[in-house]
Amino acid sequence: MSDIRLHPDWLAALRPEFDSDYMATLTAFLAEERRAGPVFPAPADWFRALDLTPPDRVRVVILGQDPYHGDGQAHGLSFSVPPGVKPPPSLANIFREMESDLGIPRAPHGTLDHWAQQGVLLLNSVLTVRRGAAASHQKRGWEQFTDAIIRHVAAEPRPIVFILWGAYAQRKAGFVEAAGGGRHCIIRSAHPSPLAARNGFFGSRPFSRANAFLVAHGQPPIDWALPPV
Repeated sequence: MSDIRLHPDWLAALRPEFDSDYMATLTAFLAEERRAGPVFPAPADWFRALDLTPPDRVRVVILGQDPYHGDGQAHGLSFSVPPGVKPPPSLANIFREMESDLGIPRAPHGTLDHWAQQGVLLLNSVLTVRRGAAASHQKRGWEQFTDAIIRHVAAEPRPIVFILWGAYAQRKAGFVEAAGGGRHCIIRSAHPSPLAARNGFFGSRPFSRANAFLVAHGQPPIDWALPPV
C-alpha cells in the first residue's frame, strides 16, 4: 500500500499492522479486486478518516461497518457522503435524531468533514467494498487493522467518547473498556438504519450526551451543525 496517503502519526502508530502477514494478504486481495472491477472508495480515500483526524486529536469515535457500495457515495468517512450526494437513509436518520436532540435543522448535505476536523473519528470497521456488493470485503483483514486503531485510541490517557450504533459496533465495547480502564464514555444504541432506528436509536440523544461528557472533562463540545459545502 505504498501509494496510499496516511497521516504520519497514524503511520507510525500502525507500522506493525502494515508490516504484518495479514496486511500483505489483504493488499494482494485488494489488488485482485481492483483488477476485477470498481472498489469503493477510491484508494486515495481508504484512510481519509485517519488523515482528517490524527490520533492526538481524536475526541469522539463513531464506528460504522462497511463503506457505501453505490457509485459516488463512499469517500472514506463512516456514514458520510461527498458533496452533491443525497444522504442515504441511515444518515438521514442520524440527522433526524440530531434535530430532535440538539434542535439543529437537518443538514442539506451529507458531508461530515466538519465533524472529523473537530476530532470525530468516523471509522468503518471495513475500509473498502466491491461496487454493488455489501459486505464483500469483510473478513479479509480490515477488521484486524481497524481493531488496532480502536485499541490505540482507547489506550489514550484522555477521556474519549465511543458511539457504538448497532450490535456489530457494540462488539467492540469490550476491548474499549479493557484498554481504557473505565475512563471513556461508551454510548450504545440501536443502529440508525431504517430497519432498526425505531428500536432504540431515536431518542438516544448521542450528540448531547457526547458533548456533556466532553465538557465535564474540560474539553470543548463538538459543533455538530454542518456548514455549507
